[in-house]
Amino acid sequence: MKRKVNHYPDEFKLKVLQEYLESDISFNEIKLKYGIRGNSTIFNWMRKFGLKSPTEAQVRENNIMSKASDKTKEEKALEAKIRELESNLEYEKLRTTALNKLIDVAERDLQISIRKKHGTKQ
Repeated sequence: MKRKVNHYPDEFKLKVLQEYLESDISFNEIKLKYGIRGNSTIFNWMRKFGLKSPTEAQVRENNIMSKASDKTKEEKALEAKIRELESNLEYEKLRTTALNKLIDVAERDLQISIRKKHGTKQ
């Protein structure tokens, strides 16, 4: 009696590997969730794509880093200040563009030299 061999697309394999490597789900839970029968199938996929299973220390470190990413009030205030300054900078860029266009139109229509020419003495 022959066994049925499943052929999974690479996208599916990568999806399963990503979930296995980035979550706390165990190897057996992943196998059950996706209906993967072979005991070494996922490890073979990891070898195929050049991925390594994280060590327990790396998993703990990732958990600590994700918890430590909660920002303090000072960091949040600084980020808000940065957003405000970026908004002001964008406004000033638009304002400068509008003023340059206004000068161009005035020089063209009124035939007045408004901008200072390079090399002129004061």
